[in-house]
Amino acid sequence: MSILAERLRSLRKLNKLTQKDIADFLGITESGYGYYEQGRREPSLDTLRKLADKYGVSVSYLTGEDDKSHDYYDSLAEITKLVKEYGLDQIGFFDIEEWKNLSPEDVRMIEEHFKMIVKLAKERNQNNK
Repeated sequence: MSILAERLRSLRKLNKLTQKDIADFLGITESGYGYYEQGRREPSLDTLRKLADKYGVSVSYLTGEDDKSHDYYDSLAEITKLVKEYGLDQIGFFDIEEWKNLSPEDVRMIEEHFKMIVKLAKERNQNNK
């Protein structure tokens, strides 16, 4: 299997996406995308750029010209690290039953954080269009 095929497959799985998800994103058939991961076909430069942007890596990384994986920012790994660092995994943060004990002020603070995150995500999505 080519480096390109391996990296496409690895990045897709790392992002918990299906071949159909990526095919839909690219506007091609699922089997067409599957050929990229099998090394049977190579995507066009435009398609490589779209995939690189989606995964937050360079085209050079996808093609194996650059082996520095630091081009890829693993947001899930960073969030997991923060959850552990701040002890959220030990104080019942992910236990919905514990959320019943929150005060109205606690809920308001969470709502403000959610609003900020949604606002920033919408702005980022607008800038990427």
